[in-house]
Amino acid sequence: MSDDALPGPTDWGTTVGVGPWAGPWPADQRYDRQLLAEGDRRNVVDRYRYWTVEAIVADLDRRRHPFHVAIENFGHDLNIGTVVRTANAFLAAEVHVVGRRRWNRRGAMVTDRYQHLRHHPDVGGLLAFAAQEGLAVVAVDNGPGAVPIETAELPERSVLLFGQEGPGLTEEARKGAAITVSIAQFGSTRSINAGVAAGIAMHAWIRQHADLGASR
Repeated sequence: MSDDALPGPTDWGTTVGVGPWAGPWPADQRYDRQLLAEGDRRNVVDRYRYWTVEAIVADLDRRRHPFHVAIENFGHDLNIGTVVRTANAFLAAEVHVVGRRRWNRRGAMVTDRYQHLRHHPDVGGLLAFAAQEGLAVVAVDNGPGAVPIETAELPERSVLLFGQEGPGLTEEARKGAAITVSIAQFGSTRSINAGVAAGIAMHAWIRQHADLGASR
């Protein structure tokens, strides 16, 4: 059965998802037998209804964008989950956590199952990875010398690097970046939430480089 022939969502009021598969089960190995039997209530787009996690990741891997996202985690930043979820929405190649390995996954809303994650104990490890992969490091920080992201040309193959909430980027991260960009602000606050900043920066990359016709 083709994806176009999927049964419509069951009317469960506020419940997300679809009920058990109606009719003969598809033979395609991408489908999860338990989900077919019990229904699929995951927060995934319709094309991935009833698919296994492995099948979804494999399909996403065929289409991932060549930008990466990195966030420093020296203070156990609670924004990392939000960054992971947004990176999944914009189909980033990988999310890099620099510093502490552990982070609060609640904000990711289970999207970390579908998003590639990589840990670096320090900024030097991230910079070495970027150099090896030919990725330009783009620091997102409202410090002196930053170029407005609204007018900057972001490298297509890049790592968008964010600091932790409060102190922002470390000095080592700033020095290691090929370019530093800032997000225009007009109010009284010194900085915006790190998770929000990450979303703005990723969308700026999408506007410049992504095939918008391929968006769902």
